[in-house]
Amino acid sequence: MSTSGNQKRLMKSAARLYAVQALYQMEQSGQTADQVRVEFLDHRFGEQFEDYEMVEGHVGLFTKTIDDAVNHQALIDQMTDRGLVAKWPIDRIDPTLRALFRAAGAELTQADTPPKVVISEYVGVATAFFAEGREPKFVNAVLDHMAREARPEAF
Repeated sequence: MSTSGNQKRLMKSAARLYAVQALYQMEQSGQTADQVRVEFLDHRFGEQFEDYEMVEGHVGLFTKTIDDAVNHQALIDQMTDRGLVAKWPIDRIDPTLRALFRAAGAELTQADTPPKVVISEYVGVATAFFAEGREPKFVNAVLDHMAREARPEAF
């Protein structure tokens, strides 16, 4: 794969991580999608610290994921609920996971990304947030259920 192909893949992975952070921030702060989008595009993408630089995110994927997650939240939350254990409706799970399921659900229902790619990418995001926990396995199971519901033809 070419360097530009690798760079584009890294930018898409970063956009997914940023989308989860943005959706989490919206829920916690009450900010609108437009307010959070501006903050992330102006300040977070490519942000530099003393010893670390944030990756530039793929702006198109970031923007579409946030907009689709907001515009189709009821559909995505219902699909997530069906993928969760009956005792754990989406409003009782960790807010970071809720944001992750909304971002992944947006891609599963509104984008052409292959479901296996969506699952793999968001399991990676879960691992970034919960490196030591069982959350990545939980995310994998719920997203697999959601993907089979959203795109049964892909399985």
